[in-house]
Amino acid sequence: MSAAIIDGKGFAETLRARVADKVQDFVADAGRQPGLAVVLVGEDPASGVYVRSKGRATEAAGMASFTHRLPADTSQDILLSLVRRLNADPMVDGILVQLPLPQQIDENAVIATIDPNKDVDGFHPVNAGRLASGLDGFVPCTPLGCVMLLKDRLGDLSGKDAVVIGRSNIVGKPMAQLLLAESCTVTIAHSRTRDLPALVRRADIVVAAVGRPEMVKADWIKPGATVIDVGINRVDAGDGKGRLVGDVTFDEVARVAGGITPVPGGVGPMTIAVLLRNTLVAAHRNAGIPLDRDAI
Repeated sequence: MSAAIIDGKGFAETLRARVADKVQDFVADAGRQPGLAVVLVGEDPASGVYVRSKGRATEAAGMASFTHRLPADTSQDILLSLVRRLNADPMVDGILVQLPLPQQIDENAVIATIDPNKDVDGFHPVNAGRLASGLDGFVPCTPLGCVMLLKDRLGDLSGKDAVVIGRSNIVGKPMAQLLLAESCTVTIAHSRTRDLPALVRRADIVVAAVGRPEMVKADWIKPGATVIDVGINRVDAGDGKGRLVGDVTFDEVARVAGGITPVPGGVGPMTIAVLLRNTLVAAHRNAGIPLDRDAI
């Protein structure tokens, strides 16, 4: 068996094109662009690259991009003051504070200060509570992108046995909630799970989001299962540059699975595409303009 490659890059390009079309409609109705504000504290290289990518993607979709770069020694009070100004700015529909933050800043305090209606990252406790309660709210971009890929690949997910490896607030927990909403039977596994391979082996859907390079092996996977690899890890390739791998041993698992996302080119591109989608949804909410979400 050779797994079908789940093309997250291609799906993301299609989603971004749909968002761009709807942005044009919004501008015609609202008389302004949807606006996304991104805040970067410090000079973390990976975060800097990601923020630039978000800015380019936002502008390419026809949205207004506002980037705020603060020095690494910025105090928590100054950052919270900026977030409150963005909350009150009618030109800003979505606010994203790039994580991780420097040690002197409490990430939870920053997330809690963002207006839940502008929380396009879906991290605010109000939005987390809405997701857990089955209510409408913003959902973290990466897990929502994973569900989109799964539904595109499998159609109806009802009754599927799913295992999520990882329990973070950013991916693992919201991923499990989304799969529950699709009527899957869901197990969250983690570092203290006993006999993890045996647990994973029974799953129709495996979502690996643990942050350990190539941890998931072929003998963990039930033949024909669909594998979503959220991990992005840089490992030594002997050339001084390294290479990117996921949490799944791709070449081995691809011989067993029915479908699998590659790294890179799988889940990664979906995160920014869904961020743009969430910003469009926020703009419609803030402007009081209805939006058919099924159209995007």
